Amino acid sequence: MSQRPLVLSLLLVLALAPVGAQAPAGKEELKLKLPKPMFVGTPTNIRSPNLEKVTGKSRAPFYVPTGTVLLSAKKKVTSSDNAPVIGELDMITDGQKDGGDGFFVELGPMPQWVQVDLGVSRPLYAILLWHFHSQARVYRDVVVQVSDDANFKTGVTTVFNNDHDNSAKLGAGPDKEYIEVAEGRLFDPKGAKGRYVRLYSNGNTTNDLIHYVEVEVYGLPK
Repeated sequence: MSQRPLVLSLLLVLALAPVGAQAPAGKEELKLKLPKPMFVGTPTNIRSPNLEKVTGKSRAPFYVPTGTVLLSAKKKVTSSDNAPVIGELDMITDGQKDGGDGFFVELGPMPQWVQVDLGVSRPLYAILLWHFHSQARVYRDVVVQVSDDANFKTGVTTVFNNDHDNSAKLGAGPDKEYIEVAEGRLFDPKGAKGRYVRLYSNGNTTNDLIHYVEVEVYGLPK
């Protein structure tokens, strides 16, 4: 029996197979080390007037300028709550992103922020945030800002703001709330330059506390 029809069929399958996305000129895919997911499936019992549509899909590849590196590893972290209920602030840049006990910092209720000092001002191209992600939760009033001013009084760039009702008094934002998952949340600073990255939160759908697991900031080294 001739193998020609089988060969033609295989060639047709290969021709129709999707081709991996190509990085835009001068860019490369941001490669991340992600923690193990702590829950599976798509949560259906979370209600919020500002929640993004839940798709259950993984994040699409994200591209950054060639040469982009992790700038935040082991960098100093300060906070509006200098006495965390659980954990130490330096855990937020220690590279440990697991969702279990012992890997998160717990801050008290009311709007709170954590701030990463990169040491020098750099163009930034990706900021990743992991809140507590061992169960499906939405953290409220997530605001991410970049500045060269440690007090965030001048030269502030707001990268993300999902405080739709201005309950944190930082201004109402246009972005959507989201459910925490193991891949973390990626924010695009679009090259905004800054030495300091500040991230606000204001409780969550389970309780009034705030939990940070890890913050990663990527940018050009010079």
